[in-house]
Amino acid sequence: MRILLVEDDAMIGEAISQALKDACYAVDWVRDGQSALSTVHRQHYDAMLLDLGLPHKDGLEVLRVLRANKNSMPILIVSARDAIEDRIQGLDSGADDYILKPFEMAELLARIRVTVRRNAGVAAPTLSNGILSLDPASREVTIKGVATQLSAREFSLLQALLIRPGAILSRVELEDRIYGWNEEVESNAVEFLIHSLRKKLGSSTIKNVRGVGWLVSKGE
Repeated sequence: MRILLVEDDAMIGEAISQALKDACYAVDWVRDGQSALSTVHRQHYDAMLLDLGLPHKDGLEVLRVLRANKNSMPILIVSARDAIEDRIQGLDSGADDYILKPFEMAELLARIRVTVRRNAGVAAPTLSNGILSLDPASREVTIKGVATQLSAREFSLLQALLIRPGAILSRVELEDRIYGWNEEVESNAVEFLIHSLRKKLGSSTIKNVRGVGWLVSKGE
């Protein structure tokens, strides 16, 4: 899952970026509002963490532009502006959540998980296709009652597929959800991860559509 962090404070940005990477997210970080809009225009993201007090273009303006352009990406405002009027304005402008600084990183990660779930139309805390169940909080996958721990990359790939069971994701789409900027992507990285997941979960859990991509079935 790939997240765009929009934060101009270097210390806060470094801390959030590292926490997201530790939680198995691919993260790209920009430091002003105009760069945020330009980046979203070029790249798909599963969610955005948006500060409000940004150079060049205020966070609220970024939010309004994205929503006016029908961009439905989950957007979580992360701001020190704690007045109730600011929170109401942010939510009414199209934000999915409003998180006050300072915050606990564990709570931020939990809010990301629930926001992304809701955007995908999933209310349950786990992602499932009726065969596999993936817990984003523990990064464990359960199949036939047996829980298996996944590596960070394995988790990211399986999560991307389980958000929309039955949907085919190409190699490029999977790489986009697993790797952020400046992360080297080996030519066979996706195939290697899928091979590893099949060894752990069974050869039929991830299906290949030749020349198109991979999917997990919807189950029964």
